[in-house]
Amino acid sequence: MLCLTRPTDPTWAAVALADLATLLRDHAHCEMKAASNALSLAARWPERTEVARALVELAEEELRHFRGVLDELTRRGLTLGKPEVDVYAAELRKAIGVGRKGAPEDPLVDRLLVGAVIEARSCERFRLLCEALRARGDEPELLAFYEELFACEARHYRTFVDLATSVKADAAAVRARLEEIARAEGRLVEVLGKEPTVHG
Repeated sequence: MLCLTRPTDPTWAAVALADLATLLRDHAHCEMKAASNALSLAARWPERTEVARALVELAEEELRHFRGVLDELTRRGLTLGKPEVDVYAAELRKAIGVGRKGAPEDPLVDRLLVGAVIEARSCERFRLLCEALRARGDEPELLAFYEELFACEARHYRTFVDLATSVKADAAAVRARLEEIARAEGRLVEVLGKEPTVHG
């Protein structure tokens, strides 16, 4: 799906829906981190005005999603709770050298492509949730919510790839680097557990 090289274990959706409280709390924090990441990138490369504008728009949408997950938590009488360490994102950045001195060659391009891969995985997971919720038939509001987010994540993936291409101005090089990052993400997904979290 999109750029992913490894599918999610098919049992993940059942595990996630069996512990909706954990899933929703983690999902809320994922949306907040996505918004923060987009704003951080915009602030770190302010000279790239069009990229910054696109990232701010993306951050605004991520904040709306965060609010939507908060509303879902409230509807169920649940609180947000504190964020857990995001092992998935941290290990992905580590695997490709983001943040390491002297690497990568194009730090903004790499950060944008990491964002693309994370959005791709979220998109895949939300599709699995939609399929499982549709089969159960007992959570129409939650199904509608995740159907909307499924489409948004696919669009965010495309936005990140397009922004990386605009920065690098070499579509072939961007595609090659995206494939490299996707392979690293695939290896990571193979060793992660089946937690009831968006990227667990």
